[in-house]
Amino acid sequence: MTARLPEYVSEAFLPHPPRKMGVAVSGGSDSMALLHLLREFCELHKIELHAVTVNHGLREEASTEADKVARHCAEIGVPHDTLVWEDWSGRGNLQKAARDARYSKISAWAQQHGISTVAVGHTADDQAETVLMRLSRRSGVDGLSGIQDRTVREGITWVRPLLRTRRETLQAYLHEHHIPWINDPSNDDERFDRIKARKALGILSDLGITSDVLAEVAGHLSEARRALDWQTFLAAKHFVHVDAGAIVLDETGLRLQPDEIQRRLIVRAIMWVSGSDYAPRRAAVANVIASLRKGQAGTVDGCHIRRIAAQIWIFREHQALRNLSLPTDALWDGRWRMLPLGGAKHLPHLTVRALGMDGLDQCPDWRATGRPHVVLQSTPSVWDHDVLVAAPLAGCEHNWQAELDGGADTYFAALLSH
Repeated sequence: MTARLPEYVSEAFLPHPPRKMGVAVSGGSDSMALLHLLREFCELHKIELHAVTVNHGLREEASTEADKVARHCAEIGVPHDTLVWEDWSGRGNLQKAARDARYSKISAWAQQHGISTVAVGHTADDQAETVLMRLSRRSGVDGLSGIQDRTVREGITWVRPLLRTRRETLQAYLHEHHIPWINDPSNDDERFDRIKARKALGILSDLGITSDVLAEVAGHLSEARRALDWQTFLAAKHFVHVDAGAIVLDETGLRLQPDEIQRRLIVRAIMWVSGSDYAPRRAAVANVIASLRKGQAGTVDGCHIRRIAAQIWIFREHQALRNLSLPTDALWDGRWRMLPLGGAKHLPHLTVRALGMDGLDQCPDWRATGRPHVVLQSTPSVWDHDVLVAAPLAGCEHNWQAELDGGADTYFAALLSH
């Protein structure tokens, strides 16, 4: 039953393994099994392995459990760090907030250590629970394809080698190798949707709807998702381009596509322009598409979607950026870099802000750019207090250049990486 586990790990990383990798370890059975499987794999392939634990501070035992993981890692010779989350406000969805914090903290930790790949211990049981929860939310193909075996988030590649494996198999592996693990009491707390789904699976199994079946269905839908992503990519290459950080779609080209491809093109554009890791709500996107067909504009997740001269422009909403002021050497809005040319320099009194209408009025040549004024208002510009210094995308360069971090091609790459 456990013999194939090393094979699953090898398949996840070969033939091009990273030279350095991280593994998220909570101390539970899934992550402890992954830690030991990766330790063997990394020793065999001369890969530097680092472990990390996030202490969410939500239970009294959390610090003690993190210490146990740290000691265990020291015993087996794996460098380990503990990260502490202290930002829970007490409002909203606790599990989602904890999950987002976990990814954010581990991403920052990985980047500090020069790690680009982090393994996490999601199992076939997690997959089945996820599919069941998303069924209740009326999810589409993407949602019902469940947890992906490889994703990119916050600049880190997240790999899930154990998605085909049941939790009971991992616990059998731990018993065979006399490896301890920690039981988290929150795994029995039915206030959480995931635990409710776990309990429901016990009932649904009488109908043949088991964890294995749901995981297999998720696999089939993942194949369908990849096919849709590929068709979306091909469509985008034909009639989509990037201009001033906005996504511009030819209206005729868009309307000739099936409804699902139209939806995916708009969703991916909103995600890329806003910098969000999450797709906007399906209902919000449906409302925007309906508005476009009536010739009306819409706003979703800090982005405007508007028809302008037989084109659909998706661009940052000025209102979402009006208070964002950063030094000229900072990454503005998570995607723009301002580059001084000629005699220009990064100076302490200079800041980058959205151009706005007041700034645009000071750019007499903005029409020559061919860009709509509503788009230019949310583009980056350099200011000396209340005096406009430069607005490179509005024809007012003055020895400054605005450059997208990673370039415009990151949009097309994102169509497939999701």
